[in-house]
Amino acid sequence: MAKKRIKKTWIFAAFFVFVLYFFAAARPVPREAVLAPLWLSSLESDSPVIIGTAAAGVEPNWAIPFTLGNRFGYIDSQGRFLLNRERTGEIYLGENLWAEHEAMPANIEIRNNYGEVVLNIQNPGGYPILLDNRIFILGSEQNALSEIDLNGNTLWTFEFAAPLTSIDAAAGLVLTGSIDGVIEVLDNTGRRIFMFEPGGSRYAVILGVAISRDGSRLGVVSGIDNQRFLKLERFGAGEYMVVHHEFLGTGFRRPVHISFFDQDRWVAFEREGGIGLYETGSRQGTSVALDGRIIAIDQSGGQGFFFAITSLSETRKELIGIQLPGTVAIRAPFESTNAFLGRNGSRLFAGGGSTLISFELKKH
Repeated sequence: MAKKRIKKTWIFAAFFVFVLYFFAAARPVPREAVLAPLWLSSLESDSPVIIGTAAAGVEPNWAIPFTLGNRFGYIDSQGRFLLNRERTGEIYLGENLWAEHEAMPANIEIRNNYGEVVLNIQNPGGYPILLDNRIFILGSEQNALSEIDLNGNTLWTFEFAAPLTSIDAAAGLVLTGSIDGVIEVLDNTGRRIFMFEPGGSRYAVILGVAISRDGSRLGVVSGIDNQRFLKLERFGAGEYMVVHHEFLGTGFRRPVHISFFDQDRWVAFEREGGIGLYETGSRQGTSVALDGRIIAIDQSGGQGFFFAITSLSETRKELIGIQLPGTVAIRAPFESTNAFLGRNGSRLFAGGGSTLISFELKKH
């Protein structure tokens, strides 16, 4: 009994130390917006701690996937865990589906966000990728991609000329990038409808790709020395054309963060010294200088704000709030060896240590 009380004391201590870093060190949000705290949840506890009044009342039934340290799962809008598990192998966590597997899996169990098995794939010959509520198997050599239906049937398989380095899916389309510097778009039958080599760099490799929710826009980070960001738009039936490109310096020699956000109005991408933001409507881009390495970016956006978490050292992290088009309005450092960032509309989720915290972004 005494051990349980001690454990509970440490859980609540972790809660409030985490909050202290956010509120003691954060810059004020601009007057037209308020970042209001709602709740805290510990990975060691079943009950959230309510720290705001905005969490009361009826909420939409949705959940956010999270990974934090050696745990992963799904948490709902009220801070309650749908799933909270310890990681024991490789994991791919999708919006509604997830899978955990060994390095060379003999079978793969696809589960929903309550942990229920929805499909068991025997002898998969590769690794799961769960995007756009679809199930894919990336071949063990990373140069073949198959789509699997919920009955375990292989719908199609496409073989690539080189190993894949990045992939995204939306609107029934699949966008891939490969180590030989080629991007390809596949339709919902696995037929290639577009292929492009960005070039312009000493080393041709695709380090990040993103496709808009309606499939009409592509974002690509390609090459090393010089690295480039390219924005492509669809013209006609399946053809995409480059409407913007910019050089990013020597660049990273690893996969980079890139995503569309705010109803596809913006693209965010990792670049040397910070983050790049590109507005699709005006076709104008900007660069925001940030310290440290970006370890998480906002996948949703909205209300004129974009968020990211940077790592300044092994234990020092910082939550960054950017008021679009490019002003850093929030800097909230905290101490943790790991971090998590998620968003659903006006709701922001952040995590460090063994604690998740939720905020509501409100307009005055």
